Amino acid sequence: MAKHSNKGPDQEPEEHEEPVVFDKRRIDPETGDVRSPSPEGEPEALGDEDLEILDEAERDLVAEYRDRAARAEAELANFRSRVERDRQSNREAIIVEVIRSLLPAIDDLDRAEKHGDLAGTPLEIVAQKMRQSFERYGMSAVGEAGEAFDPAIHEAMVHMPSDEVQVDTVADVIEVGYQLGERLIRPAKVAVSSPPQQSTSENDK
Repeated sequence: MAKHSNKGPDQEPEEHEEPVVFDKRRIDPETGDVRSPSPEGEPEALGDEDLEILDEAERDLVAEYRDRAARAEAELANFRSRVERDRQSNREAIIVEVIRSLLPAIDDLDRAEKHGDLAGTPLEIVAQKMRQSFERYGMSAVGEAGEAFDPAIHEAMVHMPSDEVQVDTVADVIEVGYQLGERLIRPAKVAVSSPPQQSTSENDK
């Protein structure tokens, strides 16, 4: 005898439940956080995949902190270099201003020495001590007769034609120039001997 179903025509068909997949990894691969243990029992031990995630996170963290430390060290080195450059520049600027304020006195002593007015006088010792003091700071004289004319350190006051030179040459130093290291304090005022052909062309201009 055939069995009949008890379900009426109006009854809905049975729904099939979808299979549920449980992620047993203790480390969330998206956030890197440790998940709370399951309430059903003891916490499960970390699996190989969890350990791999932790190792990767640790390596990334170590690399990040090393990079930060390297950048901080480089910034500190640059800061120290800037401070040292500024300090040296400020020091030289102060020395230059002091020397410039004393140049008129040095010029007077030089002129007196050329005329023989300092020999055997206390001013001769004063002039020597002043020059020695400036030399200790790196100051040196600029301009010497016989050297090639250089517009970077010489100021030509007069040009004179001469058959004895092939290029513009300092014939005489009218006023000595000075420089501190590589910094020019004052150019030397000089008379320049020029080849005759060059002197003629300059006068025609």
